[in-house]
Amino acid sequence: MTTSASRKRNERYELHAAICRVLTDPKRLMLLDALRATERSVGELALELGVTLPNASQHLAVLRNAGLVEARRTGQTVHYSLAEPLIVDACDIVSRIVSRRLAGHSQPTQSAQTSRISR
Repeated sequence: MTTSASRKRNERYELHAAICRVLTDPKRLMLLDALRATERSVGELALELGVTLPNASQHLAVLRNAGLVEARRTGQTVHYSLAEPLIVDACDIVSRIVSRRLAGHSQPTQSAQTSRISR
């Protein structure tokens, strides 16, 4: 692999890991879920999640800095929406894994085991 290709590959995985780190907090996952259908104000989001306004704002700032949500100000109200709507697809995949594990099926599927062995 050339140095340029290796650098691009490393950069890609670094960005991937940075996005995944942002998704390690349950409140941030709940915020993304709450934003999947429509834009919402910080106050609406805080109320839905049962957190304080400053706490919701802090988590939204992390998501905004990661480029996953975007903010729009109307007067004194800040509304948030998904900047990367595909992120909910990634969250849905992980959610299906979690549901399967909670149902007692914690072992990988046969196709996943075969895929891992053939690598």
